[in-house]
Amino acid sequence: MSKALDLAVVGHTNTGKTSLLRTLTRDPHFGEVRDEPSTTRHVETRVLRVDGEAVVALFDTPGLEAASQLLDYFEQLQVTQGREDGPGQIERFLHGPMARDTFEQEAKVLRQLLSSDAALYVIDAREAVLGKYRDELQLLNYGGRPLLPVLNFVSSTRHRAPEWRQALARLGLHVVVEFDTVAPALEGEQQLYDRLATLLETQSDALQRLRADRQRQRQQRRALASQVIAEALIDVAAVRRSAPVGELEQTSAALRDAVRDRERGAIRELLSLYGFDPDTVAEADLPASAPRLESDLFHPETLKTLGVNLGAGVASGAAAGAAVDLFTGGFSLGAGTVVGATVGGLWQGAGAIGQRVLGRLRGWRDITVDDPILAALMLRLVPLAEALERRGHAAQEPLALAETHGDTMTDPRPDDERTPTGRGARRDRSSADADAWRRGRLPDALRQARGHPEWSRLDANHEDSRVRKAAVQALQALLVRQLG
Repeated sequence: MSKALDLAVVGHTNTGKTSLLRTLTRDPHFGEVRDEPSTTRHVETRVLRVDGEAVVALFDTPGLEAASQLLDYFEQLQVTQGREDGPGQIERFLHGPMARDTFEQEAKVLRQLLSSDAALYVIDAREAVLGKYRDELQLLNYGGRPLLPVLNFVSSTRHRAPEWRQALARLGLHVVVEFDTVAPALEGEQQLYDRLATLLETQSDALQRLRADRQRQRQQRRALASQVIAEALIDVAAVRRSAPVGELEQTSAALRDAVRDRERGAIRELLSLYGFDPDTVAEADLPASAPRLESDLFHPETLKTLGVNLGAGVASGAAAGAAVDLFTGGFSLGAGTVVGATVGGLWQGAGAIGQRVLGRLRGWRDITVDDPILAALMLRLVPLAEALERRGHAAQEPLALAETHGDTMTDPRPDDERTPTGRGARRDRSSADADAWRRGRLPDALRQARGHPEWSRLDANHEDSRVRKAAVQALQALLVRQLG
């Protein structure tokens, strides 16, 4: 087993070093993040693994605050004690009294730098290129380690990334990566590892393994997220409640609560899958909706199932026609014909189906979730998964759960903190799907679920049949394409 690559994460105070580690490790609780200087006081470590093997060790260091003064001190040491190369000067400083007093924070950074293979220098790209940052880079170059500048907060409209790139090039730093720790681009992490591989040729294979592993994990999360959403939608599309006419409002309210609980469960699963806390999402209630009384006593999918199970005593077409006529009041074969067939066992599909006919005769009605609510669920859960996939684990503001217009969830950052993401074609495709859902063109799997109340896990006696699993897989495949 080869030794892990040690990376020191360094930079000026409050530029997002801890935030970078949170996002790379997908751990929203790593370290402490506050909008004030010197939050990180000690070196903290996290390890990235592939198949259980440590590949990269990340070291979060305190912020640099007095690099300019320390450079002046180095010059004094050169006058009084003679010149040394960069690492030698740092070693001499670390063994002196100033490393334990005036420059204690800088000493912790430089000590970790010397023991690392390379360093990530995190820059707040919204800041102007000031002399203190040039001094920090000069000080870090004394360590003799490869240095990769990381431009943070590039999603802000106020970023100065071009100015920073120009200034870094003048200092001989031509390999730079943009990585926003709050809203990282989907390929941002892969680009970071690619840039590191450019600087660290001997570690290229290990970094490519890590890159491939992260890509594989992302695809797995996307597939599992699609399954979570598909399961929830099938449950809601299939659920059916029966009630006397006088209790429709009460039954409808109970069904609405059950659907809302099912959505909450799906949200919890998605948050857990992507490694976020429950308070990441600011929930909003589902849109108001009137109860959906079944417009046809037998949904087309139910009639399809019924046709397979009809006995020889009643012709399939006649039985189906009798059922529809019974609902509409036509009685072409008469109520006695259908009920007699049920009681006599000539209609072998008369378990739940016969009960629905009898219930209809006795004044009961079936209630299901209407199409707009199903569309609303899709338009909330799908963008939520998209938003979580793009959200950095350093983000502090909650996502707003609400129906969107085919784009990702509401961005919690102020308007002046956002820039276009270049996902225009993707948004167009998402918007087209969203518009189709709003117009009632729901996926076939959901329409199929309408005829199978036994599929809904909102009921205790649900059945995980082979046909249900196939419907979930079909819907999952559609959602994977939507997310991907």
